[in-house]
Amino acid sequence: MNKEEKKIRQAFKAKNWNTIKTSDSWHIFKIMSEFVDGFDTLSKIGPCVSIFGSARTNSKNKYYIEAEEIAFLLTQKGYGVITGGGPGIMEAANKGAKKGGGKSVGLNINLPFEQSANNYIDIDKLINFDYFFVRKVMFVKYAQGFIVLPGGVGTLDELFEAITLIQTEKIAKFPIVLVGKSYWKGLIDWIKTIMLNKEKNISNKDLNLIQIVDTPSEAVEIIENFYNKYTLKPNF
Repeated sequence: MNKEEKKIRQAFKAKNWNTIKTSDSWHIFKIMSEFVDGFDTLSKIGPCVSIFGSARTNSKNKYYIEAEEIAFLLTQKGYGVITGGGPGIMEAANKGAKKGGGKSVGLNINLPFEQSANNYIDIDKLINFDYFFVRKVMFVKYAQGFIVLPGGVGTLDELFEAITLIQTEKIAKFPIVLVGKSYWKGLIDWIKTIMLNKEKNISNKDLNLIQIVDTPSEAVEIIENFYNKYTLKPNF
């Protein structure tokens, strides 16, 4: 074993990736490590719902308050909550889960200028990621549904990733709920008018994957109604 190989193995064992300055192929070990940590932690959490929304939403915003209530109501139905682990809507959802005595999971992403984990995540259910794509796998694999509140580009990315995976039958169908009709109306109208009717790039059944509501109780009811028909299980 040469010095470079020894250095890499030591870094892999200690998860000290910054010491590795070699070819891109060695990044596979860091990626593998993030998958292993995620699978080991989340395979034990039981049924959960992933809640998404803007990191910029402040605690007085109505969507922050609604996210907290949604998470609380989910815990009363036996669900845990998975968020991106940061501030805003994510913090609100973790706060609601903690208030309800349910499992509060945070999949935090390491970013250079923002996002540290919020204080409402269960200590043993906080995972930090460097790779967005690994993190997104965890959101989908261990969720029984998505509840999406108003957010930005990252929120849309997570929403459309889930729709694509269900549409292409890469994962089992699960409920996707958008909260805030006034926020989402313009997007849905464009999808119907342009994507569906004018360009015919999607089908009607693709739109059926999404439901839009205005209240926390409606959002939770959709999750509950769906699983009255199915057994809860991870989306393997």
